[in-house]
Amino acid sequence: MFFRLLFLLPEFPWSTRDPIQYPDSWGYPGVPVSRVVVALWLGSMAAAEGERKKVIIDTDPGIDDAMAIFVALRSPELQLLGLTTTFGNVHTALATRNALHLLEAVGRTDIPVAEGSHVTIKKAAKLRIASFVHGADGLGNQDFPPPAAKPVDQSAAAFMVEQANLYPGQVTVVALGPLTNLALAIELDPSFPKKIGQIIILGGAYSINGNVNPAAEANIFGDPDAADMVFTCGADILAVGLNVTHQVVLTGSAFCNVTISEAPFLHFDTSPFVTDADREKLEQCDSKYARYLCKIMGIYFDYHKDAYFIKGVYLHDPTTVIAAVNPSLLTCTEGVVRVQTVGITKGLTIFDNTKKRYGEITAWSGMPTVKVAVTVDAPAVVDLMMQRLMTDD
Repeated sequence: MFFRLLFLLPEFPWSTRDPIQYPDSWGYPGVPVSRVVVALWLGSMAAAEGERKKVIIDTDPGIDDAMAIFVALRSPELQLLGLTTTFGNVHTALATRNALHLLEAVGRTDIPVAEGSHVTIKKAAKLRIASFVHGADGLGNQDFPPPAAKPVDQSAAAFMVEQANLYPGQVTVVALGPLTNLALAIELDPSFPKKIGQIIILGGAYSINGNVNPAAEANIFGDPDAADMVFTCGADILAVGLNVTHQVVLTGSAFCNVTISEAPFLHFDTSPFVTDADREKLEQCDSKYARYLCKIMGIYFDYHKDAYFIKGVYLHDPTTVIAAVNPSLLTCTEGVVRVQTVGITKGLTIFDNTKKRYGEITAWSGMPTVKVAVTVDAPAVVDLMMQRLMTDD
């Protein structure tokens, strides 16, 4: 809201008679630099004075979860109320250990961690775990020592409900794994969807193939029944799917040599990524966040090279957190999302744009709409993530 002040602020003594202008491509055509600087300063002051967005991250760390959590910790726009854990990249117990470890590694043990469900909403215990993507420990097979801290004596669902009651309409849950904990929160308190401010979901594949199989994205596939419950609960929901996150790439060396013919599944122009490799920039940086991530990213880059034939990694989780930091970097459409819960297309997210009035009453009729991200300013997301990770507190 502070950028609305851009055109209201006066010029200041240090500005020239013909004030320096930002280039039009920066998004502030005709606005003097001094006004933008002051507006940015006002925005940062407001964040420091308590107007930050209250956020819970539901997570299954996970290498890109680690990136996302660090971005959240480094973002003055956000107040991280806590981490809740779920299965997905690893089993829930290991997700909890990893969450506690990540906070300890960067000196943020003041943030509580609440352990989530070990089974799906329908009590299925046979879970898909992505050790081939993130390593057996979820963090690049680094065999880190166990953290000293312990999770709070409260379930993830109970923690979410408690925070929604403490700050009605103000809490955003950023869900980076299967949606079991959110579904349990809805079961625990049916008014939860009205009390929570927003739910930002990393989940689904809209008009493109999934990453578990051609139909399903991993988080939705992990608990499709919970996902369908959450998508239809009536909360303010933004879904960030693979159609968006596959546009946001942290480059490795020589990514600029990848062409569309070599990687026909890339649904975007690779030219914005013909830059110095982001990974190399992180390796040359001395921030504690960059140093840590450089220890664990090797297996993640290897997976993307083997699975997608690219010399870079998709930034699924950081993009979803950045949707909370700066929503203007994404554009959305709105409609009803349902999830296929059985069969060969289990985990498929189906989007109804509500442009047609159907004659029959079906399972789609009267369902609440959600927002689904359709475009992203990928270079801006990468730049914002890099800026946050390459500086210390």
